[in-house]
Amino acid sequence: MRDVLLVSKPIAPPWTDSNKNLVRDLAGALRRYRPRVMVPAGASLPGVVCEPVYTAAGAYAPSRLANARVFARLLAGPSVDLWHFFFAPNPLTLRAGAAARALRRVPAVHTIASAPDDLERVAPLLFADAVVALSEHSARRLAAAGVRARVIPPALAPVTVSSDAMAAALRQHELVGPYALYPGDLEHSDGARTFIEAAALDDGGLTWVIAARPKTARAHEALAALTALAAARRAKVRFLGEIADIHAVVAGAAVTTLVVDTLHAKMDLPLVLLESLALRVPVVVSATTAAAEIVPSGGAEAIAPGDPAALHAQVRALLDAPARRAAMGAAGERWVAATCHPAVVAAEHERLYDEVLASR
Repeated sequence: MRDVLLVSKPIAPPWTDSNKNLVRDLAGALRRYRPRVMVPAGASLPGVVCEPVYTAAGAYAPSRLANARVFARLLAGPSVDLWHFFFAPNPLTLRAGAAARALRRVPAVHTIASAPDDLERVAPLLFADAVVALSEHSARRLAAAGVRARVIPPALAPVTVSSDAMAAALRQHELVGPYALYPGDLEHSDGARTFIEAAALDDGGLTWVIAARPKTARAHEALAALTALAAARRAKVRFLGEIADIHAVVAGAAVTTLVVDTLHAKMDLPLVLLESLALRVPVVVSATTAAAEIVPSGGAEAIAPGDPAALHAQVRALLDAPARRAAMGAAGERWVAATCHPAVVAAEHERLYDEVLASR
C-alpha cells in the first residue's frame, strides 16, 4: 500500500478549524492509500499513521516554529510516495514547499483549503503536480492565473444530533421559539453587521443568533462594536460566542445564514453550512461567493450581500413556509451525503493520486 503524507495544521482537538476537520475526515476514509498525518506529541487518530511533528495542537494560525518543524519533517522525515499539502498559499510557504519537494523528489498534491484574497498573485508559485480546489469559484480564479485545478468538494463526516441534545442546547442558551443563526466571522466580512441590521427589521416572533468564535484580538473589538450596534438598533440578537454544542444549536435553527461580502479565511464551502444541510436546516448564502455553489442542492437560497432588507425578507419567507423548509432540509441532506461523504471524497482523491503517480 502506498503512503501519502497529509501536510497540514496539527490534526488534534479542538475540532473547531475547518481545515483540520477536512484532513481528519479525508484521512479516515482513504482505503487504497495509507494516510500519515501530522499531530502533536502524544496525540493519535484511529486507523491513521500519526507523526508527532508538532509540540501542541496550536492556534488558528501556525507559529513560525511550527512551520519550521513541518519543513524539517519534509526535508528529513521518512520517505513516502506522495505529499498532499493543505494550506492557504502564500509566497513563503510555497517557496519552502517547492524547495523541499525539489530536494526529496516527491510527487505532490496541493489542496487550496482556504483561498486567499490574492490567489491570482500567488498562483504562479504553486509547485504541486496537481492542485485541488474546493469550488468552481476558486478553480476559475486559478485558471485565470494559468493554473489548472481539479474540483473536489470538502469531506464531511456524518453529523447527527439527538433530540435530547438539541433540547439541552436550547435550554442552555435560552433559545425560546424559532431562531435564525449566523455562524460566520465577526471581523473580516460584513456578514454580522448585515445580520444585525436584518434583525432590527423584524417585528418579533423570531430570535436572531450569532455564534462565532473570535479568532484574534481584533475579533473581540469587532464583537464589542457589533454588540453596541445591536443595542442601538434594538435588534433581538443573541451573541453566543464559541460554544461546544454548535451542532445542536445548528440543528435547532429554523434557518442558517452566511450572507457575507467575502469568505476571507474560510473554506469555499464552509463546513458549518454543509453541517446545516446535513442536519436538514436550510441555508441562505451570498450569491457572489463560492458558497452559492450549494444552491443547486435544493437546500439553499442565495441573495446579494450587504442587503439587510433582502436577508430579512428571505428569512421570514422561509420561516412562514414550514413545508418548504422541510423540503429544502431533505434535499440538502441528500446532496451532502451524495457529494461530501468522506468515502466519496476519498475515492476522488485516490483517483487523483493514481494519476499523479502514474504521470511521474
